[in-house]
Amino acid sequence: MEWLEVVVSTLADGIEPVSEVFIEMGTGGVVIEDPALILACALEIHPDEWAVPVQPAADGPALVKAYLPLQDDWSGRLEKIKSAISRLDLPQGSEINTRVVAEEDWADAWKKYYQPVRVGRRLVVKPSWENYQPLDGDLVIEMDPGMAFGSGTHATTAMCLRLLEKYVRPGMRVYDIGTGSGILAIAAARLGAGEVQAVDIDPVACKVAAENVARNNAGAVVRVRQGNLAELLQSGADLIVSNIIADVIAGFAPHAAAALKPGGVLIASGIIRERAEMVRTALAAANLKIGEEHADGLWIAFAANKEAGLERIQEVEG
Repeated sequence: MEWLEVVVSTLADGIEPVSEVFIEMGTGGVVIEDPALILACALEIHPDEWAVPVQPAADGPALVKAYLPLQDDWSGRLEKIKSAISRLDLPQGSEINTRVVAEEDWADAWKKYYQPVRVGRRLVVKPSWENYQPLDGDLVIEMDPGMAFGSGTHATTAMCLRLLEKYVRPGMRVYDIGTGSGILAIAAARLGAGEVQAVDIDPVACKVAAENVARNNAGAVVRVRQGNLAELLQSGADLIVSNIIADVIAGFAPHAAAALKPGGVLIASGIIRERAEMVRTALAAANLKIGEEHADGLWIAFAANKEAGLERIQEVEG
């Protein structure tokens, strides 16, 4: 089925009256895209995850959308909607536009943008629904991220994967803290880790991670556990990887230091630039010496060693 998307561009004062018109005209629902509202939510709930700028952009117009099925009476309904909106006292500059959209399976539409991607020298992340012919030496990770973060395409995940490729050695004991989709835990297993503990506080993430572990036949190495990150850390880790947010990484730095063996490595990502100094301070206070610092756009990743010995490498952009 095809639908007519009716979009009214207006400032904040016009959102409610336009929404009421759409509902009264029987559109069945309203979609509101308000940059100011999105920014307010981002600033309030884990701004690190949203990479909210220090100086937010100026407010733009909101978009109020409704959808009409393209059936015999659609043109008459559209004219009634336009007439009702024209009678509203909307802010200057408000306008109405329409376009035809095809019905899609919205739950799966995103999949066409997720393709196999090579990260580092050997790791290849492949969506479970795509075919890929591996080259000699490729370590393929088959993923279906579902509702959990971690498809391999985000800068924070890619930096972790590259660092894992550098630091994981055969037989290592690895902790993946905040595992999300399980991609980093599976990568560690592919790279030869002997034991991987994948931990997340979110039950949905744990379910997705466990499914991806099974999909990659990594169950003999990777164990997925749900619970508090710090409480589940045990001693004797060779490597800990965490792609979360700066506040969480800074908070569990002492626990990570206690869980690492002497010479063990903490790989930390998900750190927005504005919070990087806070994480540096927390790592130093936990006697974790930063050996590598990588940057990609707004994001920073660190590799830190429990004991001195790694020399500081100049930040690498890209």
